Amino acid sequence: MFPEPPAQTRFGGMTVNERLFEAGTFTKFDEAVARRDRAALIQLLMAVELTLEDAERTISAIFNNPAKYGYK
Repeated sequence: MFPEPPAQTRFGGMTVNERLFEAGTFTKFDEAVARRDRAALIQLLMAVELTLEDAERTISAIFNNPAKYGYK
């Protein structure tokens, strides 16, 4: 009678940084930011279970204010 709870995902409840660290892709992400490689960033973020919309929003936030996120 009750709806099934959503399936637990590998990265559920984690921040983006935690997801990238858990997946072992934090360095690749930083390198892609340095290159401003939007396609690589989308691929990395979607691999850690972000939606395309959330990935785009995250990338735009970083590119619009890199210093806020620890980038130059």
